[in-house]
Amino acid sequence: MNHEISAETIANLEKRLRYISGLIKQNGRKILNHYPITSPQFIALQFLIEEDLTIGELSNKNGLAFSTTTDLVDRLEKNKLVERVRDTNDRRVVRIHILSKGRTIIEEVIGKRQEYLGDILENFSKDQTESLNEMLTFLYEEMQHVNHK
Repeated sequence: MNHEISAETIANLEKRLRYISGLIKQNGRKILNHYPITSPQFIALQFLIEEDLTIGELSNKNGLAFSTTTDLVDRLEKNKLVERVRDTNDRRVVRIHILSKGRTIIEEVIGKRQEYLGDILENFSKDQTESLNEMLTFLYEEMQHVNHK
């Protein structure tokens, strides 16, 4: 591996990734304007589409305070996007389960976000797109590895 990466190159990469993330979020907020959920609710539903979580687990994943996450889940439940269910193995544990209305919203929004990215990638060759995907996958895996040490 090349360990002679300049500080300037690292700074430029960080800046580009930050700007790209900002543009994706900005576009995502535009898409969310057509749905009855907020950005924090969208983030929570993304985690819940993968698996049922407790309030504590969801708080840890989305980086919000326990009380803030409880309020967020209360609003999602009121809008019939999620429900609280007792864990079958331990009745003391309550998990948040995404309902079909919440799942549909997430699938539609992610589909529109993917369309947006697809439109951008029209200007890339197939090789460039595959290379970008491979590099971003490697970057993500390396970050996951470092974060789980």
